[in-house]
Amino acid sequence: MKQTNKIALITGGSRGLGRNTAVNLARNGTDVIFTYRSNKKEADSAVAEIAALGRKAVAIQLDTGNVGAFDDFVNRLRQALGSLGTGRFDYLVNNAGIAHHNSIEKTTEAELDALYNVHFKGVFFLTQKLLPLINDGGRIVNISSGLTRIIMPGSAPYGSMKGAIEVLTKYMAKELGPRRITVNVVAPGAIATDFSGGMVRDNPELNKRVADLTALGRAGLPDDIGPMIASLLSENNRWVNAQRIEVSGGMSI
Repeated sequence: MKQTNKIALITGGSRGLGRNTAVNLARNGTDVIFTYRSNKKEADSAVAEIAALGRKAVAIQLDTGNVGAFDDFVNRLRQALGSLGTGRFDYLVNNAGIAHHNSIEKTTEAELDALYNVHFKGVFFLTQKLLPLINDGGRIVNISSGLTRIIMPGSAPYGSMKGAIEVLTKYMAKELGPRRITVNVVAPGAIATDFSGGMVRDNPELNKRVADLTALGRAGLPDDIGPMIASLLSENNRWVNAQRIEVSGGMSI
Protein backbone atom coordinates (compact mmCIF):
# COMPACT_ATOMS: atom_id res chain seq x y z
CA MET A 1 0.00 0.00 0.00
CA LYS A 2 1.32 3.40 -0.96
CA GLN A 3 1.30 6.00 1.78
CA THR A 4 0.14 9.42 0.62
CA ASN A 5 0.39 11.44 3.84
CA LYS A 6 2.37 11.47 7.06
CA ILE A 7 1.15 9.44 10.02
CA ALA A 8 2.14 9.92 13.66
CA LEU A 9 1.85 7.49 16.58
CA ILE A 10 1.65 9.16 19.98
CA THR A 11 1.50 7.27 23.27
CA GLY A 12 -0.72 8.87 25.86
CA GLY A 13 -2.42 11.02 23.26
CA SER A 14 -5.92 11.41 24.69
CA ARG A 15 -5.13 14.34 26.99
CA GLY A 16 -2.49 16.79 28.14
CA LEU A 17 0.69 17.23 26.13
CA GLY A 18 0.03 14.16 24.00
CA ARG A 19 -3.35 15.42 22.88
CA ASN A 20 -2.03 18.91 22.21
CA THR A 21 0.74 17.39 20.09
CA ALA A 22 -1.77 15.26 18.18
CA VAL A 23 -3.98 18.28 17.46
CA ASN A 24 -1.06 20.39 16.27
CA LEU A 25 0.19 17.61 14.02
CA ALA A 26 -3.31 17.34 12.58
CA ARG A 27 -3.31 21.08 11.91
CA ASN A 28 -0.11 20.51 9.94
CA GLY A 29 -1.78 17.83 7.80
CA THR A 30 -0.71 14.69 9.66
CA ASP A 31 -3.02 11.76 10.46
CA VAL A 32 -2.72 10.47 14.02
CA ILE A 33 -2.87 7.17 15.82
CA PHE A 34 -2.65 7.50 19.59
CA THR A 35 -2.84 5.32 22.65
CA TYR A 36 -4.84 5.80 25.81
CA ARG A 37 -4.71 3.78 28.99
CA SER A 38 -8.30 3.68 30.30
CA ASN A 39 -10.40 6.79 29.56
CA LYS A 40 -12.22 5.92 26.34
CA LYS A 41 -14.43 9.00 26.62
CA GLU A 42 -11.38 11.28 26.47
CA ALA A 43 -9.96 9.22 23.61
CA ASP A 44 -13.17 9.50 21.60
CA SER A 45 -13.19 13.25 22.24
CA ALA A 46 -9.63 13.54 20.91
CA VAL A 47 -10.54 11.54 17.79
CA ALA A 48 -13.47 13.88 17.17
CA GLU A 49 -11.31 16.98 17.65
CA ILE A 50 -8.77 15.73 15.11
CA ALA A 51 -11.51 14.71 12.66
CA ALA A 52 -12.94 18.24 12.90
CA LEU A 53 -9.58 19.48 11.59
CA GLY A 54 -9.99 17.31 8.50
CA ARG A 55 -7.50 14.61 9.48
CA LYS A 56 -7.93 10.95 10.35
CA ALA A 57 -7.42 9.69 13.89
CA VAL A 58 -7.48 6.27 15.55
CA ALA A 59 -7.34 5.60 19.29
CA ILE A 60 -5.96 2.29 20.58
CA GLN A 61 -6.01 1.21 24.22
CA LEU A 62 -2.57 0.38 25.67
CA ASP A 63 -0.91 0.28 29.06
CA THR A 64 2.63 1.32 28.07
CA GLY A 65 3.97 -0.19 31.30
CA ASN A 66 2.80 -3.68 30.30
CA VAL A 67 5.40 -5.06 27.91
CA GLY A 68 3.45 -8.30 27.60
CA ALA A 69 0.68 -6.42 25.79
CA PHE A 70 2.94 -5.00 23.07
CA ASP A 71 2.64 -7.83 20.54
CA ASP A 72 -1.15 -7.55 20.58
CA PHE A 73 -0.86 -3.77 20.32
CA VAL A 74 1.34 -4.05 17.25
CA ASN A 75 -1.26 -6.29 15.62
CA ARG A 76 -3.99 -3.73 16.34
CA LEU A 77 -1.70 -0.98 15.09
CA ARG A 78 -1.22 -2.83 11.81
CA GLN A 79 -5.00 -2.97 11.43
CA ALA A 80 -5.27 0.76 12.17
CA LEU A 81 -2.58 1.55 9.62
CA GLY A 82 -4.43 -0.58 7.11
CA SER A 83 -7.56 1.48 7.71
CA LEU A 84 -5.48 4.54 6.82
CA GLY A 85 -4.33 2.92 3.60
CA THR A 86 -0.78 2.00 4.57
CA GLY A 87 1.34 -0.42 6.56
CA ARG A 88 3.85 1.99 8.08
CA PHE A 89 4.04 5.31 9.87
CA ASP A 90 6.46 8.24 10.06
CA TYR A 91 6.56 9.79 13.52
CA LEU A 92 6.72 8.19 16.96
CA VAL A 93 6.22 10.31 20.09
CA ASN A 94 6.91 8.38 23.31
CA ASN A 95 4.83 10.61 25.56
CA ALA A 96 2.86 8.37 27.97
CA GLY A 97 3.89 8.76 31.57
CA ILE A 98 2.91 8.61 35.22
CA ALA A 99 3.76 11.08 37.97
CA HIS A 100 5.62 10.41 41.19
CA HIS A 101 6.53 12.55 44.20
CA ASN A 102 8.45 10.93 47.01
CA SER A 103 11.86 11.14 48.60
CA ILE A 104 14.67 8.68 47.96
CA GLU A 105 14.29 7.57 51.58
CA LYS A 106 10.58 6.75 51.31
CA THR A 107 10.16 5.54 47.71
CA THR A 108 9.06 1.90 47.64
CA GLU A 109 10.23 -0.83 45.30
CA ALA A 110 6.72 -0.99 43.79
CA GLU A 111 6.76 2.75 43.06
CA LEU A 112 10.18 2.55 41.41
CA ASP A 113 9.17 -0.49 39.37
CA ALA A 114 6.05 1.31 38.11
CA LEU A 115 8.14 4.29 37.00
CA TYR A 116 10.68 2.03 35.33
CA ASN A 117 8.04 0.03 33.47
CA VAL A 118 6.37 3.11 31.97
CA HIS A 119 9.21 5.57 31.57
CA PHE A 120 12.09 3.34 30.49
CA LYS A 121 11.33 -0.34 29.92
CA GLY A 122 8.09 0.45 28.11
CA VAL A 123 9.71 3.09 25.90
CA PHE A 124 12.63 0.78 25.09
CA PHE A 125 10.63 -2.28 24.11
CA LEU A 126 7.71 -0.51 22.46
CA THR A 127 10.13 1.38 20.23
CA GLN A 128 11.92 -1.89 19.50
CA LYS A 129 8.63 -3.54 18.48
CA LEU A 130 7.69 -0.57 16.29
CA LEU A 131 10.96 -0.16 14.38
CA PRO A 132 9.86 -2.42 11.50
CA LEU A 133 6.79 -0.20 11.02
CA ILE A 134 8.57 3.18 11.01
CA ASN A 135 9.41 4.52 7.57
CA ASP A 136 13.06 5.19 6.78
CA GLY A 137 13.62 8.92 7.17
CA GLY A 138 11.13 9.02 10.03
CA ARG A 139 11.30 10.80 13.36
CA ILE A 140 11.20 9.75 17.01
CA VAL A 141 10.67 12.14 19.90
CA ASN A 142 11.04 10.93 23.47
CA ILE A 143 9.50 13.09 26.18
CA SER A 144 11.70 13.81 29.18
CA SER A 145 11.43 16.50 31.84
CA GLY A 146 13.06 19.66 33.10
CA LEU A 147 13.64 17.63 36.27
CA THR A 148 16.72 16.03 34.73
CA ARG A 149 18.35 19.47 35.00
CA ILE A 150 16.37 21.24 37.73
CA ILE A 151 16.80 19.30 40.98
CA MET A 152 13.67 19.30 43.12
CA PRO A 153 13.49 17.22 46.34
CA GLY A 154 10.97 14.42 45.95
CA SER A 155 11.61 14.02 42.23
CA ALA A 156 14.69 11.77 42.22
CA PRO A 157 13.02 8.53 41.04
CA TYR A 158 11.03 10.26 38.27
CA GLY A 159 13.91 12.48 37.18
CA SER A 160 16.33 9.54 37.13
CA MET A 161 14.09 7.54 34.79
CA LYS A 162 13.83 10.54 32.48
CA GLY A 163 17.62 10.90 32.62
CA ALA A 164 17.91 7.31 31.41
CA ILE A 165 15.62 8.15 28.49
CA GLU A 166 17.88 11.06 27.54
CA VAL A 167 20.88 8.73 27.32
CA LEU A 168 18.85 6.11 25.44
CA THR A 169 17.83 8.77 22.92
CA LYS A 170 21.45 9.33 21.90
CA TYR A 171 22.00 5.61 21.40
CA MET A 172 18.81 5.38 19.35
CA ALA A 173 19.97 8.26 17.16
CA LYS A 174 23.29 6.54 16.55
CA GLU A 175 21.85 3.10 15.79
CA LEU A 176 18.99 4.37 13.63
CA GLY A 177 21.12 6.86 11.72
CA PRO A 178 21.67 4.45 8.80
CA ARG A 179 17.90 4.49 8.28
CA ARG A 180 17.87 8.32 8.40
CA ILE A 181 15.60 8.23 11.46
CA THR A 182 16.25 11.16 13.79
CA VAL A 183 15.73 10.75 17.53
CA ASN A 184 15.46 13.69 19.92
CA VAL A 185 14.33 14.50 23.45
CA VAL A 186 11.86 17.22 24.35
CA ALA A 187 12.05 18.16 28.03
CA PRO A 188 9.09 20.30 29.15
CA GLY A 189 9.28 22.44 32.25
CA ALA A 190 6.35 22.72 34.68
CA ILE A 191 3.17 22.68 32.57
CA ALA A 192 -0.41 23.42 33.66
CA THR A 193 -2.13 20.14 32.75
CA ASP A 194 -3.92 17.42 34.73
CA PHE A 195 -0.60 15.54 35.03
CA SER A 196 0.38 14.85 38.62
CA GLY A 197 -3.13 15.58 39.77
CA GLY A 198 -3.19 18.98 38.06
CA MET A 199 -0.88 20.42 40.71
CA VAL A 200 0.64 23.17 38.53
CA ARG A 201 -2.70 24.03 36.91
CA ASP A 202 -4.91 23.95 40.00
CA ASN A 203 -2.66 25.08 42.87
CA PRO A 204 -2.33 28.90 42.68
CA GLU A 205 0.57 28.97 45.14
CA LEU A 206 2.57 26.40 43.18
CA ASN A 207 1.67 28.04 39.88
CA LYS A 208 3.02 31.37 41.16
CA ARG A 209 6.18 29.71 42.47
CA VAL A 210 6.80 28.22 39.01
CA ALA A 211 6.12 31.58 37.38
CA ASP A 212 8.61 33.27 39.71
CA LEU A 213 11.28 30.72 38.72
CA THR A 214 10.66 31.19 35.00
CA ALA A 215 12.31 33.89 32.91
CA LEU A 216 9.13 34.43 30.86
CA GLY A 217 7.12 34.92 34.04
CA ARG A 218 4.48 32.17 33.95
CA ALA A 219 3.99 28.44 34.09
CA GLY A 220 3.88 26.60 30.79
CA LEU A 221 0.71 25.63 28.94
CA PRO A 222 0.07 22.60 26.72
CA ASP A 223 0.02 24.88 23.67
CA ASP A 224 3.60 25.89 24.47
CA ILE A 225 4.70 22.28 23.94
CA GLY A 226 2.53 20.61 21.28
CA PRO A 227 3.39 23.05 18.47
CA MET A 228 7.09 22.73 19.29
CA ILE A 229 6.99 18.93 19.02
CA ALA A 230 5.02 19.15 15.77
CA SER A 231 7.66 21.54 14.42
CA LEU A 232 10.51 19.27 15.52
CA LEU A 233 8.93 16.39 13.61
CA SER A 234 8.67 18.43 10.41
CA GLU A 235 11.06 18.38 7.47
CA ASN A 236 12.26 21.84 8.51
CA ASN A 237 14.09 20.20 11.44
CA ARG A 238 15.45 17.19 9.57
CA TRP A 239 19.06 17.96 10.64
CA VAL A 240 18.29 18.13 14.38
CA ASN A 241 19.34 14.80 15.86
CA ALA A 242 20.35 13.34 19.24
CA GLN A 243 19.48 16.58 21.03
CA ARG A 244 17.84 17.38 24.36
CA ILE A 245 15.61 20.42 23.82
CA GLU A 246 14.18 21.93 26.99
CA VAL A 247 10.91 23.81 26.54
CA SER A 248 10.47 25.55 29.88
CA GLY A 249 10.33 29.28 29.23
CA GLY A 250 13.71 29.61 30.89
CA MET A 251 12.90 27.94 34.22
CA SER A 252 15.60 28.07 36.89
CA ILE A 253 18.30 29.58 34.66
